[in-house]
Amino acid sequence: MNFDKLSPIDKSQVILDAISKKQEVMAANVTNANTPGYVRRDVSFNQILATANSPLETELSEKIGPNPFFLQEGEPVDLKKELIEMQKNSMFYAVATRRMSSVITQIRTVTNVGK
Repeated sequence: MNFDKLSPIDKSQVILDAISKKQEVMAANVTNANTPGYVRRDVSFNQILATANSPLETELSEKIGPNPFFLQEGEPVDLKKELIEMQKNSMFYAVATRRMSSVITQIRTVTNVGK
């Protein structure tokens, strides 16, 4: 999928979907932290954010580092690390919802000017 060709609202939706998937995976990690043989899983959406054409989103994605969209790591779950990842996910959620709100505001403005 070429994110550069998506509309701003579609880009925001893809980002929100990725954030939601990451939350699901982190919840599974925490739930299975004491399950013998469980391998920590991770979802990264920094590549998506890097194509969203927003300096803030690109800066956040660069700080987290390059990862594929879905990555299975070969290490046990560290609850402290999971809490840190949950905090990062929370920051991405705030940025994504602000972006979606901005897009909707722009659409409303254009619609009202056209009346």
